[in-house]
Amino acid sequence: MPESETKGKEGAAKSGVKKTTSQKPGKGKAGKGKGEALAQPISGDQVSAYLRRHPEFLADNPELLDAQQPPSRVREKGVVDLQQFQVQRLRDEVGSLTSLRDELISAGRSNLSTQSRVHQAVLVILNARSFEEFVEIITTDMAAILDLDVVTIGVEKAEQGATWQPTAGVYCLETGSIDALLGPGGTMLLRENVTGDPTVFDGGAGLVQSDALIRLNISDSTPPALLALGSRQPDAFHDGQGTELLVFLSQVLEVTFRAWLNLPPKT
Repeated sequence: MPESETKGKEGAAKSGVKKTTSQKPGKGKAGKGKGEALAQPISGDQVSAYLRRHPEFLADNPELLDAQQPPSRVREKGVVDLQQFQVQRLRDEVGSLTSLRDELISAGRSNLSTQSRVHQAVLVILNARSFEEFVEIITTDMAAILDLDVVTIGVEKAEQGATWQPTAGVYCLETGSIDALLGPGGTMLLRENVTGDPTVFDGGAGLVQSDALIRLNISDSTPPALLALGSRQPDAFHDGQGTELLVFLSQVLEVTFRAWLNLPPKT
């Protein structure tokens, strides 16, 4: 082979190598980087393959099943597949039950907290060392213990011959006002979204947006009395609310009043 022809082929070969090595990476098919490959959307086949390799995935993540749409079964013309409607109804029922469960748990926790506060208030009341301290605990300390804004005691004007006259920290009510509030013989009234009554809460009426008014049956020889609990929360008290703890608290107050004043129980 002539020398010039050999050099020509060698030059062409070198030139080809030079062109190949100078090519920028990523331009050809083999040059795609990992970032570009990962940016591609995941196909349904890939998802199916992953789930087949990891059959426990949906068991570990059951909430994903709630978002899936079940396939409809093929029916003849004019026949409606009710499977999807049934599944949706079951989902709605599960959602309602879950919501109800959360509400019950929340109510249970609230009741437990209220019960603890009432028990604490009763212990403080029973530890009073004088009648004056007993009344002060009711009208001051009990509001903080029960997480309320105002607590008062109202006593109707004593009739002639009554053995108990209103004392410091106890407000005087007009005769018949408790029956007017609670109804004749009524024992308790719970109200929400109200404006505080100055005749019941005196100077603290402006804070009250919901209240509980409880009749105190102290003795046959005392005038009618009223325990008033007020809160700035519009829904702290409301109609239909459980009253067992409030009844218990009022009974403790009645017994303690009689003990301090040496009064016979109400018949």
